[in-house]
Amino acid sequence: MHQENMNEKALTTSASGQSSGLSLKVCGMQQPGNMIQVAELQPDYMGLIFYEKSPRYFDGELPEISSEIKKAGVFVNAEIEEIKAKVLKYNLNAIQLHGEEDAGYAKDLKGELQKSGNTPEIIKVFSVGDDFDFQQIKPFEGIVDYFLFDTKGKLRGGNGTEFDWQILKNYPSSTPFFLSGGIGPEHGRAIAELKSHFHRNGKPGLLYAVDVNSKFELKPGLKKLKELKDFKTNINS
Repeated sequence: MHQENMNEKALTTSASGQSSGLSLKVCGMQQPGNMIQVAELQPDYMGLIFYEKSPRYFDGELPEISSEIKKAGVFVNAEIEEIKAKVLKYNLNAIQLHGEEDAGYAKDLKGELQKSGNTPEIIKVFSVGDDFDFQQIKPFEGIVDYFLFDTKGKLRGGNGTEFDWQILKNYPSSTPFFLSGGIGPEHGRAIAELKSHFHRNGKPGLLYAVDVNSKFELKPGLKKLKELKDFKTNINS
């Protein structure tokens, strides 16, 4: 789908003038039984980490889950051929680039996937510290479908810490983005407020999705069900 169409879809509002709601991505899924349980909560995305250094690294067999849930593969500086193989093996609907991949790489990846007949969404991750230079995202405009902002930390995600979300109120792009980084059950109200900020400023839908992981776990890769269910309700209340 062309970027313009993606943006138009993300910015669509209901008759009441409200955005259609935040999507939820549950990342770091690892255990088939837990995947089935989480799938019953109907998140929009389920994230599988294909990075061997992660404690949530996935290399097993996927259970059958609803086709309405998009399977997102998380990669860190992976070879394009490796990504293509995982897309085919797991029928991935989205690819999350969580390393130092540049815009040229993203463009090449998109082209290779299109040649093979696959068109998963591409999400490019940016790590945010005490501040952030939004110039970094410009080369990726029109190439990737979404940006994702995570907390800069020692690990490639799953650090369990948040960054100052106020930085995102200066977001200059029309490309929808995912919010990530230490998000827990206690953040429902703050996320709803950030969503309202964009709505009040005539940009509903820019905050497209929330990506959760470590703060909803019993242990790495095993998610808490009640907390996820309540959180999904809270971010769209």
